[in-house]
Amino acid sequence: MVAIDLHTMAVFTAVEFSGVAAGALAGALEARQSRAYHYDFIGVLGLAMITALGGGITRDVLLGKGPPLAFLDVRYLLISLGAGCLALLGMGRAQRFVVRAVWLADAASLGLFTVAGISRALNAGLTMLPALLLGLITAAGGGSLRDVLMGRTPRIFERGEPYTLAALLAAVVFLGLERMGVDRTISTLAGCAAALALKLLSQRFQWKTPVVSAMRDRQ
Repeated sequence: MVAIDLHTMAVFTAVEFSGVAAGALAGALEARQSRAYHYDFIGVLGLAMITALGGGITRDVLLGKGPPLAFLDVRYLLISLGAGCLALLGMGRAQRFVVRAVWLADAASLGLFTVAGISRALNAGLTMLPALLLGLITAAGGGSLRDVLMGRTPRIFERGEPYTLAALLAAVVFLGLERMGVDRTISTLAGCAAALALKLLSQRFQWKTPVVSAMRDRQ
């Protein structure tokens, strides 16, 4: 049993840190390419950390199991700062690659954060439905906080790529394999791959979520 617990924690830590790095990179690059505001290095790094850690902190506060992991383990802060500095110093100079880099970092972090949030909830003893909701909060929380601080409506609430649906797909795949007793490493990789695949397909075929007002007008 101890070996299983250690293995589960190792997988969770690897997924969580990967999501933090990808989320920080996405947040920093998003700030760099902003045309509405001109951020200095504090703004870029601040938005990187908020994007990377906001969802996980919200999840941990809702779980009520003590201080958020980001405040207990300094590696969360160091990884988010490191990824933010990478975007600040080494990326964004070739402007035509910035948008693509933002999209890829955001797509990579989506499934990672979703699975990490669900894993954290399951490890805390929650059942599948609350765990699924916390996974979605972990995935979307940081990006939503970033959008609010950048003065715009969170993108998950607007017409566009099926962001939340991709996170939901990652959650369903991960939880389904967990229910079948599949090794957590495999279920984690499958969940992350499912979210990334849907994001790639949505961009390739220009899939967009429908506008509610347009649906109402057609009735």
